[in-house]
Amino acid sequence: MSENTVAHLSGVTHRYGAVAALEEVDLEVRRGEVLAVLGPNGAGKTTAIHLLLGSLPVQTGEATVFGRRPDAPGVRARRGAMLQISGVPDTLTVGEHIDLFRAYYPAPLPASRLLAMAGIEGLERRRFGKLSGGQKQRVLFALALCGDPELVFLDEPTAGLDVEVRRGLWEEIRRHRESGRTTVLTTHYLEEADALADRIFVLQRGRVIAEGAPSTIKARTAARRVRCVTRVTADTVRSVPGVVRSETRGQHLEALTSRPEALVRELLDRDPDLRDLTVAGAGLEEAFLALTRESDHPEPVR
Repeated sequence: MSENTVAHLSGVTHRYGAVAALEEVDLEVRRGEVLAVLGPNGAGKTTAIHLLLGSLPVQTGEATVFGRRPDAPGVRARRGAMLQISGVPDTLTVGEHIDLFRAYYPAPLPASRLLAMAGIEGLERRRFGKLSGGQKQRVLFALALCGDPELVFLDEPTAGLDVEVRRGLWEEIRRHRESGRTTVLTTHYLEEADALADRIFVLQRGRVIAEGAPSTIKARTAARRVRCVTRVTADTVRSVPGVVRSETRGQHLEALTSRPEALVRELLDRDPDLRDLTVAGAGLEEAFLALTRESDHPEPVR
């Protein structure tokens, strides 16, 4: 573990009864980065985060934050967290929540700055329980940053937010990183992980299946994305050799294939009037789907 390591899991296995949520997982969080932890539902993301927060005991292996136990008082003062299950009382106002959370920290950010960062100016006197889902998300984001944390855990921070508000929170996450601080992000928006993360850590069924920069993860699949407007149906395209996924989005057919040239020839043979054709490299979404599919259906040992 280097001096640049802010937090880590080493050889961690965690079970709920007979079910293994994590199996021999090693995870390193580095100073000044945004680390995205990705995986399907049930992959072990939440368990990993709660172990680093100290809200779950370590069963096997080791977990440290700032070189200490995750639940140490000195650690809690230096990190923040935004979780899907917050336990924030509905009866307090936004301003009361922010004042209360700021009181937990020795050098909190000003309340006015927190309101601006989360885009919730003017909501100070609104009770938390009367807010919309998106407004609640932004309040929880502000609460996570109250202590000006060196390390912040953000669990699905932009779920339910519109595009403009989501991108505003992205800018705050980038500013947090530019100040030398660290963010651990879990998200189902793969565009979000691609836009924000310096590194990506992919879990599947409690095991690590990929780790690296977004470009490294995307390079793990040789597939290409073919997109066009055509009369050919997605079901027909799925039968073409090399196609791993095909669907219709609006007017466009989109297919992921390891043999783009063969697919384009097949499409043109079936529909000479095909239009708006593009062939591009696989994005993070395609790479993620390919990785998790490979993990579910590994190649047989020969």
